[in-house]
Amino acid sequence: MQTLKTQTLLGDIAFGEGPRWRDGRLYFSDMHSQRVLAVDMEGRTEVICVVPQDPSGLGWLPDGRMLVVSMRDRRLLCLEEDGSLREVADLSEHATFHCNDMVVDKVGRAYVGNFGWDLHGEAEPRGANLVLVMPNGETRVVASDLGFPNGAILTEDGGTLILAETMAQRLSAFDVEEDGSLSARRDWALCPGILPDGICLDAEGGVWVASPTRQACFRMIEGGEVTHTVEVETDAFACMLGGPDRRHLLICTAGASEPEPCKANRDGRIEYVEVEVPGAGLP
Repeated sequence: MQTLKTQTLLGDIAFGEGPRWRDGRLYFSDMHSQRVLAVDMEGRTEVICVVPQDPSGLGWLPDGRMLVVSMRDRRLLCLEEDGSLREVADLSEHATFHCNDMVVDKVGRAYVGNFGWDLHGEAEPRGANLVLVMPNGETRVVASDLGFPNGAILTEDGGTLILAETMAQRLSAFDVEEDGSLSARRDWALCPGILPDGICLDAEGGVWVASPTRQACFRMIEGGEVTHTVEVETDAFACMLGGPDRRHLLICTAGASEPEPCKANRDGRIEYVEVEVPGAGLP
């Protein structure tokens, strides 16, 4: 197993989440600052939009408009060309607590997870739904009783969705049907001792897993074998393959995930390391 070390691309953020590589920049949600940002590999940043109820997962429609999850009010929003945010769907009927990460497919269908319960309020854990949002705003549950559905990826052919179930310590896989429904649920990898948060896919079918409890990202192959580890100084919450040729693993790190410490400390960073296998699939 190979162990790699990171460099810092960007600091002074509250809590990075939902990193996505697009058009030469990394887009991400600075969740506890209520902003979506973009940064290039030179460290130049731009504020893309402000989401008052905390942004999380990001994605794009086929026409290039950005979708963003608004966490606390459990909505999916679309950033319009004039800079306004329009509601695509209200997910509160299906999401039992804050919405979080998502993946958007090539036709604009969004798969959105949620906490399931008040994590920071120490509520009793409960299973959560994965919600499919169609481009016209229609919603339906496509998987249920999930252990905190979090990061999600789609394979290059769009035929398989891999989902991080953080509190269940596993990656689950589903077949994607023509209408966007999910079937054939199965374990892709069991991750004992690792709480898988954000994930991304590489061109050889490996999945990079950010683990906030282990201060590292792990590259896994199906079945759970770890082939590479990237160590960070604080906690790793999400990751994305981007940069030139998509061979840079970009990682959102922070010393905590709770809102108040993140706002006070602003020790969140975007870190990166060059890897051998480029990114693939979505996001």
